[in-house]
Amino acid sequence: MRIAIYSRGLESAQLEGLKVLLTEFSHYDIEPVIFQDFFNLFYSSINLKNKYSTFNCSQDLDETDFMISLGGDGTLLDAVTFVGDKGIPILGINYGRLGFLASIGKHEIGSALEALVKRTFVLDKRSLVHLDANMPLFGGVCYALNEFTIHKKDTSPMIKIHTYLNGEFLNTYWSDGLIVATPTGSTGYSLSCNGPVVFPEAASFIITPVSPHNLNIRPLVIPDDSIISFEVEGRTDGFLCTLDSRREIASKDVLLAIRKEVFSINLVRLNETNFLQTLRNKLSWGLDKRN
Repeated sequence: MRIAIYSRGLESAQLEGLKVLLTEFSHYDIEPVIFQDFFNLFYSSINLKNKYSTFNCSQDLDETDFMISLGGDGTLLDAVTFVGDKGIPILGINYGRLGFLASIGKHEIGSALEALVKRTFVLDKRSLVHLDANMPLFGGVCYALNEFTIHKKDTSPMIKIHTYLNGEFLNTYWSDGLIVATPTGSTGYSLSCNGPVVFPEAASFIITPVSPHNLNIRPLVIPDDSIISFEVEGRTDGFLCTLDSRREIASKDVLLAIRKEVFSINLVRLNETNFLQTLRNKLSWGLDKRN
């Protein structure tokens, strides 16, 4: 079995967990493939007894069975850009804070790896958004697991976002920005802007304005077979355009459209957990003292 390990980096106090993971790899005779930049950060801090392969890009992950993400949800979102349409399941071990996506605790490393070896896990298929534009953006990696956003620059006034559904005019949003979230992303940036929580299995997109000027503007849930297109007006030359944690500055002349990506991402879930349990654990639902 060949498993890739991706991380942005771990604090020195967290390296013990990495040692445990590599020891478990040896126990199960698993071949690790470690992200090169991450390997460069820790190789001198850990007494490595074996030689390890590394990867730098998606092409290096051929014949890889799984990817393990060490970090928070942002780290897992980065891992998605390496996996792409390869169908490699991603297991997220949470070294961050909230951990909606990277929901497996550090203390569960051993049991999680055993589940991979014995195939006693559940695969959650998660849909993605795909960005089409009439100019090159995001280095060709034009998909996201959580959301696509249009946002004004830090110092600029609000922008006008003319929005169309399948070619028909929907609305002009006078706001700081606009979010198009997947069901997976409904618990991310969209939620912080009063968007609804949507179950991952729901075939939908959520359109959520960021600080809209009109108080009667509310988030909207639409079918994910829709094509959402945008034209942006503002007093500055450009605006921010993001896919998950990646961002570009786009000019006002750019034409943008969002649709459902043709492939999906597989997230590894241990049998003991589900979305309802994650909501209760992460959002503290059901902990009201009156219950």
